[in-house]
Amino acid sequence: MRFSLLRALGYLVGGLWTGWGGRKRIEAKQLRNLRRLVEKVRRDSPLFCRLYADLRPSREIELRDLPVTRKPDLMEKFDDWLTIRSLPLGRAREHLRDIRKAGVPIENVAIFQTSGSSGEPAIIVMPSSFVEYAYGISLARFDLQRWKLFRNVRKRGLRVTITGGNGHFAGNGFNKLMKQLFPGLAKNLVFLEAEQPVSQLVDSLNAMPDVAWIVTYPSMLAILVREKEAGRLQVEPELFSTGGETLTDDLRGRVRRAFPRLVYGIADTYGCTECLVLSFECSCGRKHVNEDWVILEAVDEAMRPVPDGTVSSTVLLTVLANDVQPFIRYDLGDCVRFHTDPCPCGSPFRSFQVEGRQATLVRVGDVTLSPLVFDLEHEQARRIQLVQTGERNFEVRIQLAEEAAPELVFQDVIESVKQVLSDNGLSDVAVRESKKLPELTASGKFHEVVPWHSYRARK
Repeated sequence: MRFSLLRALGYLVGGLWTGWGGRKRIEAKQLRNLRRLVEKVRRDSPLFCRLYADLRPSREIELRDLPVTRKPDLMEKFDDWLTIRSLPLGRAREHLRDIRKAGVPIENVAIFQTSGSSGEPAIIVMPSSFVEYAYGISLARFDLQRWKLFRNVRKRGLRVTITGGNGHFAGNGFNKLMKQLFPGLAKNLVFLEAEQPVSQLVDSLNAMPDVAWIVTYPSMLAILVREKEAGRLQVEPELFSTGGETLTDDLRGRVRRAFPRLVYGIADTYGCTECLVLSFECSCGRKHVNEDWVILEAVDEAMRPVPDGTVSSTVLLTVLANDVQPFIRYDLGDCVRFHTDPCPCGSPFRSFQVEGRQATLVRVGDVTLSPLVFDLEHEQARRIQLVQTGERNFEVRIQLAEEAAPELVFQDVIESVKQVLSDNGLSDVAVRESKKLPELTASGKFHEVVPWHSYRARK
């Protein structure tokens, strides 16, 4: 697998040209890329050849003509899904069983996996052309302020990534891949495993000189904030980058207060393992879709488009930059809301807000709760997790701070959870203490609230 800087620069130049042309040029480029991809998958993917057999010719195809696809169906037909025949499912799984091969390509593709926190894990195949796209298009979407930001932070010191290290997940694997393909782009990169005890993680960070930039999940950022507030974490980065989960306004405010030397704030991206560079965040703090190479559709439960300004039931993702593993109208499961007004930054690319994931919602009878309604913090706890073990049963798991009084901490947290349930009209719900410690997902995310369907998927 080779990284071509020349081809990456092609994505950079093409991305700039498309953006300068406004909506008309963006939509024309998107349609050309869509039809090119459809033609490719009809020819080289047995699964999509069958799926699209009765559709009109590729040169006339429109997005609405294409059926919705879902992860379980695609994974079941993995060997027929890809447009290459050299990577059967058995060979991919054999590669993923060896943690030493994280980020190591097979021939001209890299392989990653999702955590499967909302169901079956997916195996993601990333060709070198997608890596070139990811690098080039990211540069194309930087405004002047972002260029200065990343240039200054790279000079300042280390960039530390904190994600899951016990699997072939993108946070760990993509860093290792870039170090192999283009070491110059991976200068000053450090990786820390999110699964390690919080005290050990804090000690590792405190021992590093010049931590300028920390890349992690919002859930891990919340833990770092608590450690900073308690005086145990000493580092003073100039920038945080987050992704993979919803970053709340409340957490943004706490980060600002806890890290007063945070010169550049938080760069919050929206992406997924299926498409690492799905969007970009502008200087106004809005997320914009890379629409020349990505299509993101906000739809209702019947897969019909919802108007801008309306929160979707899910989103359909089409990745036009990966013609080896086609994701076309792929049900991603996230809830988003497209803005109705143009972004003040002047970008012609549509902007949106991420509202969360259906998979994170807690359902008790006819009541649906956001995990954000639970206040799961205590001054004598380092991590607290609420796990729904049945429709009307919850357990509280706590990693206590040193010299904490377990009985009092559990009592306070359980009473807080019961009060939230009561305020939402829920009675006859059991909340009990658990001797188990809080658990991270396989990819290193920490979910403070684990709904029943996610709990069953993990068992």
